[in-house]
Amino acid sequence: MGCVIVIINFNHLFSISYGDLVRKIPNQLPTPRVGWNCSDSCGLGMYPSTVWTYAWVFGMFLCWSSLRAGAQDLGITHPAEVTALRAIKRSLVDPNKNLSNWNRGDPCTANWTGVLCYNKTLDDGYHHVQELQLLTMNLLGSLSPELGRLSKMKILDFMWNNISGSIPKEIGNITTLELLLLNGNQLSGSLPEELGYLPNLDRIQIDQNQISGPLPKSFANLNKTKHFHMNNNSISGQIPPELSRLPSLVHFLLDNNNLSGYLPPEFSKLPNLLILQVDNNNFDGTTIPDSYSNMSKLLKLSLRNCNLQGPIPDLSRIPNLGYVDLSLNQLNGSLPLGKLSDQITTINLSNNTLTGRIPGNFSNLPNLQRLSIANNSLSGSIPAALWQNRKLNATEKLIVELQNNDLTSVNGSTEVPQNVTVGLRGNPLCSNSSLDNFCGTESGDKNDSQISINSTANCPSQACPPPFEYIPEACFCGAPLLVEYRLKSPGFTDFRPYKSTFEGYLTSGLDLDLDQLDITSFVWEKGPRLRISLKLFPVYVDKANNSHIFNTSELKRVMTKFTSWKIPDSDVFGPYELLGFILLEPYKDVVALSSNSGLSKGALAGIILGTIAGAVALSAIVSLLIFRKHLKDRHAVSRRRHTSKSSIKIEGVKAFTYGEMSTATNKFNSSAQIGQGGYGKVYKGTLPDGTVVAIKRAQEGSLQGEKEFLTEIELLSPLHHRNLVSLVGYCDEEGEQMLVYEFMSNGTLRDHLSARSKEPLGFEMRLRIALGSAKGILYLHTEANPPIFHRDIKASNILLDSKFIAKVADFGLSRLAPVPDFEGTVPAHVSTVVKGTPGYLDPEYFLTHKLTDKSDVYSLGVVFLELLTGMQPISHGKNIVREVNIAFQSGMIFSVIDGRMGSYPSECVEKFLSLALKCCEDDTDARPSMAEVVRELENIWFMMPESDSKTTESVTGGSGGKEVTPPSSSNAVRHPYVSSDVSGSDLVSGVVPTITPR
Repeated sequence: MGCVIVIINFNHLFSISYGDLVRKIPNQLPTPRVGWNCSDSCGLGMYPSTVWTYAWVFGMFLCWSSLRAGAQDLGITHPAEVTALRAIKRSLVDPNKNLSNWNRGDPCTANWTGVLCYNKTLDDGYHHVQELQLLTMNLLGSLSPELGRLSKMKILDFMWNNISGSIPKEIGNITTLELLLLNGNQLSGSLPEELGYLPNLDRIQIDQNQISGPLPKSFANLNKTKHFHMNNNSISGQIPPELSRLPSLVHFLLDNNNLSGYLPPEFSKLPNLLILQVDNNNFDGTTIPDSYSNMSKLLKLSLRNCNLQGPIPDLSRIPNLGYVDLSLNQLNGSLPLGKLSDQITTINLSNNTLTGRIPGNFSNLPNLQRLSIANNSLSGSIPAALWQNRKLNATEKLIVELQNNDLTSVNGSTEVPQNVTVGLRGNPLCSNSSLDNFCGTESGDKNDSQISINSTANCPSQACPPPFEYIPEACFCGAPLLVEYRLKSPGFTDFRPYKSTFEGYLTSGLDLDLDQLDITSFVWEKGPRLRISLKLFPVYVDKANNSHIFNTSELKRVMTKFTSWKIPDSDVFGPYELLGFILLEPYKDVVALSSNSGLSKGALAGIILGTIAGAVALSAIVSLLIFRKHLKDRHAVSRRRHTSKSSIKIEGVKAFTYGEMSTATNKFNSSAQIGQGGYGKVYKGTLPDGTVVAIKRAQEGSLQGEKEFLTEIELLSPLHHRNLVSLVGYCDEEGEQMLVYEFMSNGTLRDHLSARSKEPLGFEMRLRIALGSAKGILYLHTEANPPIFHRDIKASNILLDSKFIAKVADFGLSRLAPVPDFEGTVPAHVSTVVKGTPGYLDPEYFLTHKLTDKSDVYSLGVVFLELLTGMQPISHGKNIVREVNIAFQSGMIFSVIDGRMGSYPSECVEKFLSLALKCCEDDTDARPSMAEVVRELENIWFMMPESDSKTTESVTGGSGGKEVTPPSSSNAVRHPYVSSDVSGSDLVSGVVPTITPR
């Protein structure tokens, strides 16, 4: 029995040698002396002679040998991997406690969450981790280099968390790795060269992060890799031509990055490439290589918005090409005359400088859904055969977009079949009144989304107890598994004709019956990507049982099909990604991805032998542990007493006792918790005098938290400004550290900009908040003594009181501004380790580690852009500064304005947006000072039309006791509404038009 305890709790014993055992273990005990009896040693036993000591060591050796043999039969996890897993957990922040069982037992035999092991021991006698499946667990923190010690792992999955930091180069040591799945996080830094030496890697998914730097040339060694999914990052530089050596590459998705240089002509040599998708990069005005017409297996070519020039290559030689998007470039010349593949569904050549006539080769394409050659310089007549020769069923549609060319007539009948939409607006032929039906404003069928309804069947409907649902096709109640699923690069524009085909494809890949699948909805997202919500039902068993659920093994099987990418690829539907599972009540206790392990007969023999041999050793070890724990406890008590004695004293700030804080929060009841961050938890509390406060309680043992604690007290105690959060007091007692602030009843600015906010802020209130925030930061920069750089300005650090007055909070990362040296010269910056929040960080500060007042200006500029657009600083790999800049430069600024803001004066919005972009300039000298920011905001405020809620108190800073009108967008200004396409040139002097979003 004793040896069983040792097996469970002392795995590290089995990784040491006998020599280590002889040298180390006796040294852990007090030095033996003659006459030392039981009462002297408090249970450690007596060993008065050297002979006894050697006998004890020999007994330990027998026990150790027996334990090692028994442990190997048990199949415990390799000690190095146990150590690695614990290091991995320490590097993560787990607010939802998903990994709470990682502190108990053995990873493989105790089924640690997300840890899947081989179902038998390997040659070394240990279990090893086969998969680490930690998707959608809301994990924060960073990836530990210790991941590289999981040397037998095949799948590493951290998808859809909030993990930051860089990708550890040590992952390159896992030579067995097949799937590297890190998409949907906040990872940054460059791609390690070491990843290019993973000989078994099948799939690398790092999309939707903040990865920067070039593509390593070492990736040309990934001979087994089929999938490069790296879209929506900031990867830069030239695509290495060496990647053309990859024999297995199927999908190359690097859209929405910062790639430059040229498209490698050598890619035409890739023998198995199906999808080449690099939209929204900048290839410096180079051409599409002619050799791409030789890509014999290519299914999709998407080069949208890549700054490409020159002619379109002849793509008619690609036999199964199904999708072409070359729009938003500067391609010129005439349209190729060769007939494209019959598989083609989408041809988008719009927004180029193409000339000449429309050839007849675009007609008689049986699967065509969209032909867009709008916004070019095409001339001559339009062949009516483009739409006349198509026979469409009820689910099929054809959209033909020819707007804004120089087309003069239609060659053939102008009668359009059902389900066909033709757009000709902006062509000379629209002067012919008989073509008004072509030349109006086309609404089109955007095919944005659809919600499915279960089909009827020959059985009566019935009520099912939640969470069960009635399945008409099978006539029974079942509890579904909900799956969020997305097609990353579909080969079509309209999903509806392919819906039945998709259902057959997916159920076949999952080994399910057709009636077990229900597509509840689908929606097109940017990319374009298609998000699909699925319900998977258990199979019907018998009529006697009216309600059915998946059994555990079947549920795990189905989920593993998704997480291990066991569903075969489809030419039409392209690569997919799993966004997550939603487990209803019957499945909530099921550990979706866990290991199976049992106790063998050989293990029992090892346990018995170990028990006999280790009886003496056990008592010594247990006693030793008790003794050492006693010493640790005494040390901990001493340390706590020391902390209590050395509590800080700060003049002018109230010091609260731990008891007062506990009473204020009802013993830190979870119902009083109102927030949580890296520092700790925030509680709402009520002091004895009735004052409501916010109490920020540091996490126990956080050294970084301790520094932030001291910093914030030192900085906040002398600061007093209407737009800064006031420090009420602090608690530094009983090993606890708490900060007590005035309570902000309306939460954070980020809360009110979220799509979940029930009362969106109107423009006037947003401008007011911007002005208040800027004034608070200006005070820090110019009136605090010494001046302070905040270093972590963001929407969640701007709080709103009951009157929606903005107050800047969270000074944990603040730094004092530089002070004059002995000659009176003030340094231009402070050199410091980069800290802050991704998306808000000043690029120059990030690169040079030089913090200035302009670093705060940049961060506040990002907040201004959030106020105007409602977007987050970084979302799905897109940076708010870059996206708004693109819209601004293309004259489409009102397309990014938050539609929930209601009506707004366009000139004020334009000026506010222009100010925000100036604040976010890469060059610090091009940014305004905070004083200039405040001055410009005040000017914009005075330009605002008069309304019921606007008062001069917002500018002067005096409250006057006036209650502010709630911030709903219903506070309309008193000016006529105009179309949202209004531009600066349309503004009439003295009149500020108001825009209502459509």
